[in-house]
Amino acid sequence: MSTFSSAFSVIDSHTAGHPTRVILNGVPRLAGSTVREKRDHFRRHFDHLRPALLHEPRGHAAMVGLVPVASDVADYGAFFISSYVYLDMCGHGTIGFARTLAFSGQISAETGDSFTLETPAGIVTAHLRWNQNGSLDRVRIANVPSYVGLEHLSVAVEGVGTVDAAIVYAGMWYALVDAASLGFQLVPDNASALMQAGATIKDAIKAATKDLPLLAGAAAPSVLFYDADSETSATHFLVLESNKFDRSPCGTGTSARLTYLLEKRLIGPDQTYHAKNIFGIPFEARLRRRVKEDGREAMIIEIEGSAFITSTQTIYFENGDPLSQGFLSR
Repeated sequence: MSTFSSAFSVIDSHTAGHPTRVILNGVPRLAGSTVREKRDHFRRHFDHLRPALLHEPRGHAAMVGLVPVASDVADYGAFFISSYVYLDMCGHGTIGFARTLAFSGQISAETGDSFTLETPAGIVTAHLRWNQNGSLDRVRIANVPSYVGLEHLSVAVEGVGTVDAAIVYAGMWYALVDAASLGFQLVPDNASALMQAGATIKDAIKAATKDLPLLAGAAAPSVLFYDADSETSATHFLVLESNKFDRSPCGTGTSARLTYLLEKRLIGPDQTYHAKNIFGIPFEARLRRRVKEDGREAMIIEIEGSAFITSTQTIYFENGDPLSQGFLSR
């Protein structure tokens, strides 16, 4: 007879290949009046649940989790957990959450064509497109304000050479790097080499920007390699760590890339930007409006994509399991 110390009900989905694990129950009550405060309470007191639920043997390095919580200012609240860091905002995860809400019957064509979501980065709006049969087709997210932090940063990277990047905020910080300028091809067979190079670049950028007040307290910018085939279309490969890349084109990363293109007037304000992952699956992005954010010019970018349910399951932690805390192999 098996005995279990705890169990968590989850629904898994993928958005353009990248997973979102919505944790439906099992998380203890979290204190705080905002989603950010509840996220921080989780991080201080229950961080052990993050590797247990996301890492092997119950997950993997690329798994992203979403913890729904109550919100006083939006229709829903949620924060995002990942293998290494807590994400203030996650585009693919928000699309996955919308698909999960539809799958579980919490939203439908009858409940409306949009909802608001409070995240640690702020409130976003998810616009919903329903099929005639009542299923959810696509989700368009109006992201938190995005802006260019540094138009140009040049760093010397061992084994790679001189890397030029723009540092852009779009709910998380990103270093935008032209893959072609470094001789990199963004294809599935190169994923391991790209992760290694991207992680080395990320470390160099982290060292070069560690004293910048702009990035104080924030996670180091992840490296978004892009390979443009036109002014409005590019392949993306986002390196998160040496053993982790975003399988999707990255929702907030796509927002960052379009923000930079608009800032440099390389794309028109009425044009649609198409960001593909290495499997050819696209996100679409558009400028919704320009705003002022903390006294600076910023942009609200809309990101559009689709998610698909992959499983519903109960994750068990059996008494005596020596790997109940989870593990990662780097």
